[in-house]
Amino acid sequence: MALEVLRYEFMQRALVAAVLIGLAAPSVGIYLVQRRLSLIGDGLGHVALAGVAAGVLTSNEPVLTALAAAVAGAVAIEVIRARGRTSGDVALAVLFYGGIAGGVVIISQAPGGTPGNLNTYLFGAITTTTSDDLAIFAVLTLVVLVVTRGLGRYLFAVSNDEEYALASGLPVLALNLALAVVTAVTVVVAMRVVGLLLVSALMIIPVATAQLVTRSFRATGMVASALGTVVSVLGVGTSYYVDTPSGGTIVLLAIAVFVLVAVGAAVRERLSS
Repeated sequence: MALEVLRYEFMQRALVAAVLIGLAAPSVGIYLVQRRLSLIGDGLGHVALAGVAAGVLTSNEPVLTALAAAVAGAVAIEVIRARGRTSGDVALAVLFYGGIAGGVVIISQAPGGTPGNLNTYLFGAITTTTSDDLAIFAVLTLVVLVVTRGLGRYLFAVSNDEEYALASGLPVLALNLALAVVTAVTVVVAMRVVGLLLVSALMIIPVATAQLVTRSFRATGMVASALGTVVSVLGVGTSYYVDTPSGGTIVLLAIAVFVLVAVGAAVRERLSS
C-alpha cells in the first residue's frame, strides 16, 4: 500500500522533484546560515514571483522567467551590498516588497489574471510538475551541486570571514555572486515543491537540525542534504495519503524533526552534565 504512489506518473515526477530540491536547498542554505542571511531565500522568492507573473502575462514558461528575475535580483543585491550603498537588510526589504507588489500588479494584467493564479507558485503544487519542468529542475539542481561542492572551500572561507578571504586574495565579489546566483536557482527549483513563500524553510531548517548533531561544516552539509531529501520525499508521500498541500507538509515535517532533535540534544546535554 505504501508503494501505491509509484503507480502514478505524476507522483513519480513529484518524488523525483522532491529528491532534487531536498539535495539542492540545504547545499545552498548552509552558506546562507553561515553568513546570517537565512531570509535571503524569501527575498528572492518574492522576486521570482514577479518573474512568474511576467511569464503568465507574456505566455512564456514561468519557470524560465522566474529564473531570470531571481538571478537578476540576486546579482543586484550582491552588487549593492558590495558597494556599500545600503545595508543588506534594506536591499532584502526592497526585494521582499517590490517582488510581491510587482507580481500582483503584473498578473492582474494577464487575460483573466488574478492573484489567485499564483497559488501554485506561492504555496507549491508538486503534483503538477511536468516532464519538461523536471528536466529543467534536474539541470538547475546539477548546477547548484557543482557550484556548492566544487567551490565549497572557497565559499566557506568567504562565508566565514569575508575580510580575511579578501586579504587572502580570494575573488570575494565573484564568489558572493556565484552563491547569490545558485541561491536564486534553488528558489526556482523549489517553487513547485514547497512554494515561493516556504522556500527558505527547506534551505535553513535541515541545516539548523544538522548543526545540533554534527561537529564540522562538512558533516553538517552532508547531514543537512540527507535530511532535506528525506523530509521532502516523506512530505510528498504524506500529502498524497492525507490530502494536504505538499509544501506545507514538507516544512512541517522538517520542523518536527528539528524539534525532536533539539529536545534530544538538550536532554543528552543535561544528562551528561
